[in-house]
Parts: sequence; C-alpha cells; structure tokens
Amino acid sequence: MLRFTILTIFPDMFSPYLGESIMARAIKNKKISVKTVDIRKFTKDRHHTVDEKPYGGGAGMLLKIEPIYRAVNSVTARKFKVQNPNSKTRIILFSAKGKQFTQQDAKRLSKYENLILICGRYEGVDERVAKYIADEEVSVGPYVLSGGELPALTIIDSVSRMVSGILGNKDSLKEESFSLKDKEGEYPQYTRPEIFYPNPKNKKIKWIVPGVLLGGNHASIKAWREKH
Repeated sequence: MLRFTILTIFPDMFSPYLGESIMARAIKNKKISVKTVDIRKFTKDRHHTVDEKPYGGGAGMLLKIEPIYRAVNSVTARKFKVQNPNSKTRIILFSAKGKQFTQQDAKRLSKYENLILICGRYEGVDERVAKYIADEEVSVGPYVLSGGELPALTIIDSVSRMVSGILGNKDSLKEESFSLKDKEGEYPQYTRPEIFYPNPKNKKIKWIVPGVLLGGNHASIKAWREKH
C-alpha cells in the first residue's frame, strides 16, 4: 500500500475529491491510504500561530518552521535529508520555485511506500523547511496558487494511477505513458455520435469524426494517431 500523508493548515479540503471515483475506490481497496495532519495542532502558543512576517521585510506571511518540523517528526522517524537510495519515504514540499512535476516523476514516486506532502500557504514557507527537511521541492506548473493543497491532490491522483491495480484498464496507463514521452500529449479521441449537429435546424453545420477512425484499419488508425 502506498501511504500519503498531507501536512496542511486546511485538512478539510481533501475529503470531497478523495471520496469520489478512482481515488475513493483505491482507498477502499487498500491500494493507497491518505492521512491529513493539521499543522496548527503542532503549535505551542494559545493562538495556534503558524505564520510570521519574513525577516528583512516583504509582502505577506510565511509558514513557520517549528510546527512543520514537529508535524513531520510525528509521522516519520526517518532522519531528514538522508540520501539513502533504499529509503521508502520521500518528503515533498510544494513551492512555486520547485521543479515542475512530470509523468516521469509520478512513476518515480510511485515506487515509494510513504510520501509526506508539505503544503505551503500565504507567501510561502520558511526556507529552512526546504533546506533541512524536504527531500525535494515540487511545482505543478508555471503559475502561482494560494497554497499546496491543490498540488497535493494533483500528485496523489497522478502517482496513484501508476500503482498496480488502481486503473481498471492497463492499456489506458500504457498509452498515457507512451504519449507523454514525446511531450506532445495524447492524440485526439472521439466517441459516438459519428455526426453531431450543433444546430438541429441547420443540417449543413455538422461536426464529424475523422473517417480514418471509422474504417477499422488499425495500421491507418495508428499512423493517424502518431501524426496528430
């Protein structure tokens, strides 16, 4: 079983997505487990303060290192920043300046037993989290989000799809992996009806399925897909 542990200040954001479709079945069938850890519970002041102003000035607030450090220690006994190729645990920090996540990363991370996901918020996280705690910083795209919660769900979904037995159709995963090797994405796909009339009163306007996909010639279909 692949175990995901999410460190966040908004633990209730995850259950709606994880309670549906493929992720829900994967959890029910014990292919994966997902646990949320509320960083606020690892503060020591009565206001449960998780953020502070940055040294040197600047806009916004940063998540403090202390509650994150305690939260990570509560879920793993592994020493931080240990370059052990046999380690079964990986600690990931979501950051706008992190390495952009790819399908190859999903495949790589699916080999671990435990993935600890640290969700940033506000203007970011104290740099010492990246420097001393996280094994890697990850970004899900060249844009800025309000926090790491959506990236965490993205990684959970993408990595889980690589785990044996989660996808019902093995060919789906095989084709996805193949199409992403050249970074061009998937080929166009169509389903019924063969002809769609956006305006039923005007039959001259019709959106049709390419004829090559209807003929049953597998060699021609393969060539068309490779071209597109």
